[in-house]
Amino acid sequence: MNYNQLLITAIKACVSGGKEIMRIYNSDFHVEYKEDNSPLTLADKNCNTIIEKNLLKTNIPILSEEGGEIDYNKRKEWSLLWLVDPLDGTKEFVKRNGEFTVNIALILNGNPILGVVYVPVKSVIYFASLGTGAFKAVIDFEINTLEDLILESTKLPIRKNKNSYVIVGSRSHMSDETKVFFEEKKKEHDSVEILSIGSSLKLCMVAEGTADVYPRFAPTMEWDTGAGHAIANIAGFKVHNYITKKELNYNKENLLNPWFIVF
Repeated sequence: MNYNQLLITAIKACVSGGKEIMRIYNSDFHVEYKEDNSPLTLADKNCNTIIEKNLLKTNIPILSEEGGEIDYNKRKEWSLLWLVDPLDGTKEFVKRNGEFTVNIALILNGNPILGVVYVPVKSVIYFASLGTGAFKAVIDFEINTLEDLILESTKLPIRKNKNSYVIVGSRSHMSDETKVFFEEKKKEHDSVEILSIGSSLKLCMVAEGTADVYPRFAPTMEWDTGAGHAIANIAGFKVHNYITKKELNYNKENLLNPWFIVF
């Protein structure tokens, strides 16, 4: 299978969806609320439509946050699938703080093998696939080929000279358990810096080397983490179930993730 072709397809889908998100972001948009009280905007819906249109031509099934529920008896037959969050960080989108992303992952037998995370406000893209590597780029040019994009990209991780042990946590979902983790790390390290960021940017920060660890002791769904997980893994980092110490897996019957830690 040509993963490079699938990767460039996912990249173009993310960027196209991101342009539509920015169109709505710069307008007076309306916010709806789902049954679980999480926000939903026209940006979520329109971006999902654009992404699905791009990905359907691959003939690989799609599991998306905004794509409707798919019965597990059908999904469990999928050895290969796209996992999509068209707007990760809708709360951050509504707050207009820029910390939201478009996430696309390719899952093979429960494992993320390709990931794209696009940050529309900054035109920054993180992308990775097995055999190709993990990269970060600013998309200020027309994307033609993956080879051209890689030439304009920085390979991950980017080793940075940090004076502190950097922990990144959720801006909107800070649990008591996470605060305890912070205090434990303060005892282990002379200097600890704590950053609060929205969306899958936290996984990408570990992957690029700007953060040392991301503990997540609060609910997330598979589409929140799949793309960032692939990027972190391919950059050389782990995304472990906090209890079992094994990598998270995907396309489970229950799409809720367990607590995890990225390091």
